Amino acid sequence: MIEVKRLGGQFTEHGLMNTPSSSPNSPARRFFGLIAWVLGAIGAYFLLTRHFDHVLQAVPFVLLLACPLMHVFGHRHGHGAHQKEHGERSKDD
Repeated sequence: MIEVKRLGGQFTEHGLMNTPSSSPNSPARRFFGLIAWVLGAIGAYFLLTRHFDHVLQAVPFVLLLACPLMHVFGHRHGHGAHQKEHGERSKDD
């Protein structure tokens, strides 16, 4: 099992383990989530109203970057993750 220390929990091969401090219903987590959404909405408003022409110029590059990013993050960091879930061993083990 791969463990990487992180504030509020631990990462393993299968995602974030829930610990009492990383509960999705904790008041602090909800508050900071709300703050992040509000700041993101304000930033998006000013970005789209003040710099719309620059946003339109960046659209082709964002689409080109979306393909490799979805490949890397969409496959759960490797193709061997499905074999390990079913108890099979990969060639690397």
